[in-house]
Amino acid sequence: MDKRNEGTTGTVYFVGAGPGDPDLITLRGKELLTIADCIIYAGSLVNPQLLSYARPACRCYNSAALTLEEILHIMCKEAAQGHCIVRLHTGDPSLYGAIREQIAGLRQAAVPFFVIPGVSSFTAAAAAMAAEYTVPGISQSVIITRYGGRTPVPERQEIHNYATHTATMVIFLSAGHIAQVQDELLQGGYAKDTPAAIVYKVSWADEKILSCTLGSLAATGRKANITHTALILVGHFLGAVYERSCLYNPSFTHAFRKGDKEGNHG
Repeated sequence: MDKRNEGTTGTVYFVGAGPGDPDLITLRGKELLTIADCIIYAGSLVNPQLLSYARPACRCYNSAALTLEEILHIMCKEAAQGHCIVRLHTGDPSLYGAIREQIAGLRQAAVPFFVIPGVSSFTAAAAAMAAEYTVPGISQSVIITRYGGRTPVPERQEIHNYATHTATMVIFLSAGHIAQVQDELLQGGYAKDTPAAIVYKVSWADEKILSCTLGSLAATGRKANITHTALILVGHFLGAVYERSCLYNPSFTHAFRKGDKEGNHG
């Protein structure tokens, strides 16, 4: 274990479970699952196969049916008994993980905690498509956002405002509003022929990757009956056009290599 995490008794660990495939949890996250006395997991999203790493005596709670207060009660009760608690979140806890309010409660109760990062579904989606979000000459920025449904977003952070940049965009938690997402992206400035994709349950056994254009995004989602557990990717990083990076260009000088102004390869 990392020295920062020595002494697991009476401590809560927020662990990123990864996008779904049990092999994509970090080594540290897996190790914590094997020694935990208590695991509180997001049952609606976390692959239940991850619980196979737990000890038979480990107490497992599905947080899908729990409130924040109930989750904190379990954490504080287990911590008071000197137990190791794993709060297992899908993907990486820092993205739409609702950990801020849990951390505030633990701080108020003086319960020690650590956050263990995980593989996000948005990086897993890029890997599944063999795509690079930051393609030279196309996009050097990635906008991660969501549609403001039952959980609103600040007005200046609505999708059509971000779309004015025509950068790479990754849209979480919005497959159920795909028609509205398409409209906002078009309103903001993306062209109808902008490459797009719907990535459903990336890295799970039933993963689906649906490539399309922005103009056909909503129709593609409806045809496949995808309304949840999917990412929407938009941008010309998915297209065929790109520029070669400077980093490995023979004419480019950097701290580890002197470039050849003639551009010779030998």
